[in-house]
Amino acid sequence: MADLDFSEQIASLRSTFSDIRSVIDVDVLTERIAVLSEQAGAPDLWDDTARAQKVTSELSHAQAQVAKFARIQRGLDDLEVLVELVNSEGDDELASESAEEAQTELVGLQEVLGELEVQTLLNGEYDARPAVITIRAGAGGVDAADFAEMLMRMYLRWAEQHKYPVTVMDTSYAEEAGIKSATFEVAAPYAFGSLSVEAGTHRLVRMSPFGAAGKRQTSFAAVEVIPLMEETESIDIPENEIRVDVFRSSGPGGQSVNTTDSAVRLTHIPTGTVVSMQNEKSQIQNRAAAMRVLQSRLLVLKQDEENAKKKELAGTITASWGDQIRSYVLAPYQMVKDLRTGHEVNNPDKVFDGDLDGFINAGIRWRKRPQD
Repeated sequence: MADLDFSEQIASLRSTFSDIRSVIDVDVLTERIAVLSEQAGAPDLWDDTARAQKVTSELSHAQAQVAKFARIQRGLDDLEVLVELVNSEGDDELASESAEEAQTELVGLQEVLGELEVQTLLNGEYDARPAVITIRAGAGGVDAADFAEMLMRMYLRWAEQHKYPVTVMDTSYAEEAGIKSATFEVAAPYAFGSLSVEAGTHRLVRMSPFGAAGKRQTSFAAVEVIPLMEETESIDIPENEIRVDVFRSSGPGGQSVNTTDSAVRLTHIPTGTVVSMQNEKSQIQNRAAAMRVLQSRLLVLKQDEENAKKKELAGTITASWGDQIRSYVLAPYQMVKDLRTGHEVNNPDKVFDGDLDGFINAGIRWRKRPQD
């Protein structure tokens, strides 16, 4: 008969689970699901695409949360039963197999609870907002432009894996390869709280596919993350403080290039803040989208002035040596390492394919830790 004792681990998991439930109120979530389900069932929901995406995204997120809580509760109960079966099993071989299964279940529950515990740390003023991400190529020439496009794909893949709606608002393509910059929205609850830890300078070290063979190239890209504000929260901007330029949307060629001057660039003259939009088909739609992002950026700047602690929302990012937050090394060895948290993995391809949760969770924990 086996002697498997997970009593302390299970008790610790139940205690953590109870603490998380007290922060993330499942009853409130359930009530919210009922309201959102009614809204999602309205026949005119998709008359307003932006609102429909917001409703369906929030509903999906809330349903996933409740389902996760239910799975954890069942998992804890099942684990206790499995341990009892292991200890009462007379067949040593079967007991050994069941003990391995119990160990796997324990590790799985610890990981899921760890993810939920991280979410309880997303209690900042803007953490629950959708996020607007802007990526800019930095030092490194064509390699930097290519790296910026790699980062954009990485975040889009991360959002896709989580089933988060994404809208690419603006893309400025580089001449040889990659992008000069790109702006896109991740319209999911807590997208800003999660992705804000990605803001900063990212560094790539690799054998350049664009330069002389056998030489390593270091390049940089800047990632800016701001919360997207509700229209009712946007700050007023006098018309005489805004310069509006219209131009023809650009792209890599073919049907993606517009034939009318529908793209819009807004410049806030007092601060020099520039926002370009070319995703929508009409100039009016692009101007409205650009204004919303401009208002969000200016609100962040205002908060920065009022409270230095808000600097993390959209701090100064130079995209060059000395201030990088993460290194992606492809040669002479394979590694991605976050320089703030120390979190690292040895499979860059997996990271570039959107496997970012480990880095994001570590970043959220690091941000909440008392800093020296």
